[in-house]
Amino acid sequence: MRHRGRVAEASPAPAVDDGRPAYAGVMAADELTFQTTIGVDVKGETWSCVEIPGSAEFFGTGRSVRVDASIDDVRLENVGAMVTGTGGHMVSLNAKVRKALGKDVGDPVEVTVTKR
Repeated sequence: MRHRGRVAEASPAPAVDDGRPAYAGVMAADELTFQTTIGVDVKGETWSCVEIPGSAEFFGTGRSVRVDASIDDVRLENVGAMVTGTGGHMVSLNAKVRKALGKDVGDPVEVTVTKR
């Protein structure tokens, strides 16, 4: 599905294994805004990342891509959205970013991802 400049408000999708909705945000042509918690399960370990819901459709690929992102009020420019191994993408939040946010794994955040 392509979104050409219009904003489409999404309805909640069925819950995935971790209880979070698969997609619950607002998607525009080049921007996706959603709320999530910090922490992505990767091979039994929780990584300090945020998962991007509906990312393969949004980016049009299952490969890593470069994005600009805002996590709450912290701006990240030209960062990699890595593949999750389950068909989606995630953005890593290093210790410096988490400190600036005052948050850690398990804390809620509002995320805006912009295609580059």
